[in-house]
Amino acid sequence: MNPAISFAVRSSLGISINHGPPKFSCNDLFEAVRSKSCRTMLFSPAGDYFAYVNGLNLHLLQTEKWKTIAVIENTKSYHLSFSPKGTYLCAWEPFATNNANPQGSPNLNIYESESGKLVKNFVHKKQTNWEPQWSADEVLFSRLVDTDIVFYNSNDFQVINRVKSYKVMSYTISPNVENYFVVLHTQDGKGQPAIGRLFKYPMFEHQQSIANKSFFQSDKVEFYWSAKATHVLLLTMTEVDKTSYYGKQGLHFISTSGDTAMVTMNKEGPIYNVAWSPRDTEFCVVYGFMPSRCTIFNLKCEMIHQFSAAPRNSIYYNPQGNILLTAGFGNLRGHIELWDIASKKLIGSCEAADSTLLQWSPDGTHFLTATTAPRLRIGNGYKVWHYSGALIHEHPYKENDELYDVAWQKAPKDAFKEPAVNFQKVEGIVSNQPQASKEAYRPPSARNRPPITFKLHDDDSDGQLPPAAPSKAALKQKKKRENKKARKQQEEPNSNPPITSTVSVILTEDEEKNKKIKNIKRKLDAIGKLKDQQSQGKVLEVNQLAKIKSEDELMVELKKLQL
Repeated sequence: MNPAISFAVRSSLGISINHGPPKFSCNDLFEAVRSKSCRTMLFSPAGDYFAYVNGLNLHLLQTEKWKTIAVIENTKSYHLSFSPKGTYLCAWEPFATNNANPQGSPNLNIYESESGKLVKNFVHKKQTNWEPQWSADEVLFSRLVDTDIVFYNSNDFQVINRVKSYKVMSYTISPNVENYFVVLHTQDGKGQPAIGRLFKYPMFEHQQSIANKSFFQSDKVEFYWSAKATHVLLLTMTEVDKTSYYGKQGLHFISTSGDTAMVTMNKEGPIYNVAWSPRDTEFCVVYGFMPSRCTIFNLKCEMIHQFSAAPRNSIYYNPQGNILLTAGFGNLRGHIELWDIASKKLIGSCEAADSTLLQWSPDGTHFLTATTAPRLRIGNGYKVWHYSGALIHEHPYKENDELYDVAWQKAPKDAFKEPAVNFQKVEGIVSNQPQASKEAYRPPSARNRPPITFKLHDDDSDGQLPPAAPSKAALKQKKKRENKKARKQQEEPNSNPPITSTVSVILTEDEEKNKKIKNIKRKLDAIGKLKDQQSQGKVLEVNQLAKIKSEDELMVELKKLQL
């Protein structure tokens, strides 16, 4: 029997702990907090501790019986984080000075979770990169100090190593034990690229790097480790780019064996989201101008499946890795689809408009969506769904109340078995919240006429991978066949060959460019036929003459595409 599932809710009314499916009710063992000043809350990785900040007090509880371990007073903590095994709680508060204390006091505090005892504190003035990093076994404790990485022994928090020969912008420690790997994002210089460097701790000399991956346009890097910590993805981003409103992104792959690669996308546009499968055999990326593409890659960065194009920008694997959730939030309508990973078939779908938060339950069967403030201050509330797309619980908030955060109580990795996928939708409830109209807007002049269907984008809709770009050898063979066919037609003048343009095209390795090149070729073929008809004395219409005049412009565009 699976253990009970609970979730915490933080709002303008305070903090409460609730029992999750199948029966939704308030957890009476937790004394609900009635306060408007609850700034943050957090469960430990295994769900055995719960911490929250109410006013100037930090509360630490043990979740088995929801008993308070410690109340740490006079703290202005804004951010919390637990160590991987939940042994320590880290709390950051804004750095402040005054006349009595012009140097300021330490604002990054480390507490022992079992007792609430303060074991170490540091000064970390900036809010960025405040969170310390641990090895998965908690042997190593590290933090970023300016552009140096300082490593400590977690038993006594004494410095044992310092990386200061690189201008480190950000870094990450692999989530494994005993053998630790560290990836550094080093700053780029004038005309020089930034570099992602992989080292095996504690060997940080230049010649000791296992892998190096250089990239331009990387103001920020997000790191995504695979479950077994043998591979890491680097999502590079720059917020300012002349060619795109969304900035510029790139996705790079590094393995602990030293292999590197750039993950190649087959559609232009931003990279919205990246997610590793918990099974460690694949990763998924959603990218490209709308409707975006959602593609699964193997560990060789090869495309193994592509879902049909749709307006989506978010992806979430369930904790067991057998269900993938794809969704479109933000400026999209909140359409959610759930896919069976084994068969790549659609399990179900639902609509969660205006959602600002989505989390899978540890059981891998349920997930919740929420509309939270301050992102949205209207229509706040949360919903719990079954993976088949059925709504099984909702809690809307009144007009003047605000919901800030909702979080499932975490559980140990093997606490829940992999859910068996059933393609039949379970019985749910009907939402009481008003639903947005799904009808497309039609002007009054078109409302009494039959609808016209069209495709806004020339995109794949069958979920199949697009054909690979032809190789140089294939293009050479194709050209030989065309020349042979042309010679045969010249030898047989009475065969009346079809009129085509005399323009030959060369396809590129970019599938999007190839589509444009083929489209221009078709237009030039049509112009060739019109010119032949004109030479035979046929009177052409105005629009046909306009097509002939556009030939020069098409030729210029074709040359640019083939560069």
